[in-house]
Amino acid sequence: MGKQFCAGLAAVCGLMILLSAAPRAQEPMALQVLPAEHKVIQDARTGARLTFLTTHPGSDLNFYFHEHSWLADSSMILFTSARFGDSCLMGYLTATGELVRLRTPAGNLSSATAAIDRPSVYGLRSGEIVELALKIEISRDPVAVPSKVWGRERVLAKVPAGAVGALNPNSDGQKLAFGQMEKGKPAQILTVDTGSGEIRSVCTLPPGLDFAYHVQWSHTNPFLLSFAAMRPRLNVVDIRDGKILHPYLEWDQELVTHEHWWGEDQLVFCGGVHPKPTEDAHVKVVHIRTGQVRILGAGSWWAGATPEGISKWNHWHCSGSDDGRWVASDNWHGDITLFEGRTTRPRLLTQGHRTYGKGDHPHVGWDRRGEQVIFASHLLGDPNVCVATIPEAMQKENPTARR
Repeated sequence: MGKQFCAGLAAVCGLMILLSAAPRAQEPMALQVLPAEHKVIQDARTGARLTFLTTHPGSDLNFYFHEHSWLADSSMILFTSARFGDSCLMGYLTATGELVRLRTPAGNLSSATAAIDRPSVYGLRSGEIVELALKIEISRDPVAVPSKVWGRERVLAKVPAGAVGALNPNSDGQKLAFGQMEKGKPAQILTVDTGSGEIRSVCTLPPGLDFAYHVQWSHTNPFLLSFAAMRPRLNVVDIRDGKILHPYLEWDQELVTHEHWWGEDQLVFCGGVHPKPTEDAHVKVVHIRTGQVRILGAGSWWAGATPEGISKWNHWHCSGSDDGRWVASDNWHGDITLFEGRTTRPRLLTQGHRTYGKGDHPHVGWDRRGEQVIFASHLLGDPNVCVATIPEAMQKENPTARR
C-alpha cells in the first residue's frame, strides 16, 4: 500500500515537473503602431511608382534579398530600423502605411524572415529561435484611431553555438535553415522543424568548404537548399540524403556571387571572368541538375576601366520573381534593372538610389506576387526602404514565364 502510494505520488510529481517545463502559451501582446510616414513619387524616366515606406532620418533598411519581406498575406512588409537606438524589427501595414514596432517584452528579434504559410515572423532573440504570430486590425481612419496589431510569441528552440546568417523557411513552411560555423569544428548546415522545434544537421562541410552563409531554400522544392562556400561558391544539398551538389565550378579568380533560387532547379547569380576591382558581372542562371548556364543580363568589361565607371554597367545582386517572369538586379550606383524571364530583354525600372562608394547596397528582393521589388534607397538623403511597383504596361508586355 505504501509502495503504491509512493509510486503514485512520484508519477504525479513527475507530471507536475513535465507541465512546469513545457512552454506556456503566450498571451497576445499589443504592439506599438506608429503613424504613416511614407512618401510616393514617380520615377521620372521609367514612370515606376516608388513608395518610400520610411522617411525618418534614422537608418531604415530592407531585408537581405533572399529573405522574405512580405507576410504570407501581403498585409505587412518587414524591415529593420535604427530609429530607436538599436536595430529593431519593424513592419509597414500595406493597407494604411502605418508602421509597427515588432519588439517583444524580452527584446528585439534579429535575423528575421516572414513565414511562408501564415502571418508570422521568425527571428532570433537572446539565444532563442522565436515565432511571432501577428493579428492585424486595420483602422477605417488611421489618422484619428490607429490600427491595432497583436503578437503572440512561441519559442521554437535554443540557438546552437556558431549559428550564422538569417533564418530562411522552406517552400511548405515546415522547416527553417541556417548555417553553423563554430570555432575549431567543421561548418554545418542545420534545419529546425517549425512545429516541434527539432534541430537537425543536414550535412557537415568537407575541408575547403569552411563557409556556410547565405543559406536559402528552393522556392518550390521543400527538400532542396543552397548555401555559399568559399569555393565553389554555389552549393546545393538535398536534406533527404545530405549530399552536396556543386552546380557551377568557377575558375580561379572568377567572380560568382549573390545567388538566388528561381524555380525548383535554377539559381540566378552574378559573375564574370575578369577579377575585381574592374570585374565584369553578368546576371546568369544555372540549372542545378544539368549545369547548363545562360546569361540573362550582360555586364561589360573594357581595358583601362575604372571601378566606378565599370560598375555602372555590371550587376551585383540579382533575384528572381516566383512566377518566373522577371529577374531583378542592382548595381553599385543604385540602379534597378528587370530582365524578362523568357526573352531576357532588359528593362530599367528605376535608378540613382545610391552614390558609388557611399551608403548601403540596394539588395533588391521580391514581393509574393511578382509585382513589386524592395530595396534600400538613399535617394531622399538617408537610408530608407523603398518599394518599386512594376508599371502595368511593362507587365502586360511580359505576360509569360521563363522557358
